[in-house]
This record gives sequence, C-alpha cells and structure tokens, in this order.
Amino acid sequence: MPLTRLGLVVHQGRPAAVAAARAAREWCAEHGVACAELDVWREGVPRRGGQEEAMAAGHPGAVMTFGGDGTFLRGARIAAKDGAAVLGVNVGRVGFLTEITTDQVEAALDVLHRDQAVIEERMVLTLRAARPLAMPADVDQALCYGRGPALPAPTTRPGGAEEPGWGVALDVTAVNDVVFEKLARNRQASVAVYLAGQLLACYSADAVMVATPTGSTAYSFAAGGPVLAPEADAIVFTPVAPHMAFDRSVIAGADEIVAVRVLPHSGRVAVSVDGQLRGVLEPGDWMAAYRAPYRLRLARLAPLQFYRRLRGRFDLADAPAAAIDQSPPLYRPAAPPPDDLAHLRGPWPTTG
Repeated sequence: MPLTRLGLVVHQGRPAAVAAARAAREWCAEHGVACAELDVWREGVPRRGGQEEAMAAGHPGAVMTFGGDGTFLRGARIAAKDGAAVLGVNVGRVGFLTEITTDQVEAALDVLHRDQAVIEERMVLTLRAARPLAMPADVDQALCYGRGPALPAPTTRPGGAEEPGWGVALDVTAVNDVVFEKLARNRQASVAVYLAGQLLACYSADAVMVATPTGSTAYSFAAGGPVLAPEADAIVFTPVAPHMAFDRSVIAGADEIVAVRVLPHSGRVAVSVDGQLRGVLEPGDWMAAYRAPYRLRLARLAPLQFYRRLRGRFDLADAPAAAIDQSPPLYRPAAPPPDDLAHLRGPWPTTG
C-alpha cells in the first residue's frame, strides 16, 4: 500500500545525515506524508523500547535511517516488531546494511510512495531468560561511554502463565547478533552452551555470540565466523578468544535454540543486542536465543546483489596467482536455463 507515514532515525553527529533527513522531511511535506523522528536522544530522558517508539510515531509504514549500520540497526529494531519496512541511507564508513546514498533520498521516497520497493525479508532473533533482564546502576554509563544513552532493559512479552522452567519471554529483537561478554577485564565469561537442548561445550572466553545470517558479516565475521547469505535461515554460534582448543563456529538450524548458562565460578556477563548493552547475567542465570516468529522487512530499490556487495564492501583482493588469468566477463545466456537449473537463481557463470 502507498506510503502514508514515515519514521526517521538520524545520526545527529553527522551533518550529511542531518541534511539528508531534512530533504526527506521536505519531501513528506510536499506529498502529504506524515513524518516523525524516532529514537531521539535527549539529555536526561531515557530511551524507549521499539514498540513504544513505533506507537509514539503513529506506527509508520516505513522507517528511513540516516547514518551507518549502527543507525540502521536503531531503526530496524523499531520497524521489525511493528511490521514496517526499513531503508537505510548510507552516511557511514562501511554501510553493509544501508541501501542508498544521500542523493537518492527523494527517488527512494517516490518508490516507497508508489509501493514499488523490493521487500526483502530477513530472519531475526528474540530471547528468553531465566528472569527479566536488569541493568545494574552505573554499568550503562561505563560501557556506553561516548555512544549516547543506553536502551532500557527489555520488558517481558505479554502472554499467559507458563511453566516456570521456560523462563520469561523478552520483548527484544536482534537483527545482527546477541553477544554474551565478560563484564570485568580480569574475570572471564564462563558459560555452558547448549544447541537444540544438547550441551555443546563449556567455554571460558572473552565472549560468545549468537548471530543471524545478516549478522554473519558483522562481529561474528570479525571473530572468525563464516559468511552466510542473508536470505538463509540459520543461526551462527561463534566463541570469541576461548581458552580451549575448539574455537570454531557452529551453524545451527533455524528451528534450533542456542542457550547460554552462566557457570557458578564465572564473572558477570553483559548481554548486548546488536551492539547495545541490554542487561547483565549473574552466575546461575541462563538465556536462550532463537528465531523470532516475525521477520525484518528491508526495502530496496532493486534486488540485492549480495556477493557483489561483499566483494566491494570488504575490498576483496584476488589471489596473485589468479591475476594473470584474464577471464572473459560473465553473462546470462539468452536461452532459458536447462531443467536442472530452472529452480535456482542466476545469472549463471558462463563464458563466450
């Protein structure tokens, strides 16, 4: 349906982002589209959860972010649970998640307004825990220094009474990852990790993380994890600097649960969702990450060419031995693909 209400998430520290957001507001005024700014940081005013933000903005049909990937994730957490599409304007350094540049803002809004955007759905994670998460006093100030106020600890999702052993369902969405990291430098995070209800291993590490395919190119990648195609449905578990020989990632099925239990001798464990501190676990606590029943809706002007973006964003260099191989460019044959390829996505790598 056509766009009638737009939410804006703006990195106020970047003049280019502020200017591009101003252009978006002017476009909305000209086209009769309601416009509201989301997740605004004000001194002394606590930030709100995603559903509260969406409600205060009148439930926008689309959210546009102006900044880098961090700003995009701020908008995505609001859009995901509300069913809104999200589109990122890249004013950052990497911009792996963002879609367009500042000079494409008006054209992108025209596409959204005509309901002609390509909508790509991504798997996201949500959480259950032994108890509601809490933020100890002053911890957010220490760990979020220079990054603006911390988000509040997630509330519990509404619902009927359940067997206590299932824990409490947290009203939180992870687009990229959930990270369990040591809170004190001199105390490791010692955790037992369970996949599909089975103990994988007990880790003493700087951190362990659970990532989505979207998040496989973020912190998990930096920690040595694999790259997954974003449309895949899977969960990536990756330890960070574990004190053990087995330091490999494990790819779990999308319908499996990855649970972490803090061992009795462990230090306190900070829980970050998409890079935002959301609470602290004490020894004996547990938390489970699993696929959410809803999906993030990414708006694009054209279908994503993921592997081309991967090559460009990470500036992948070819092996020296391959540099002398001047292969002809790839092209898509004019004829339809043969039967054994017809069910797959192209284009097909062929030579002339």
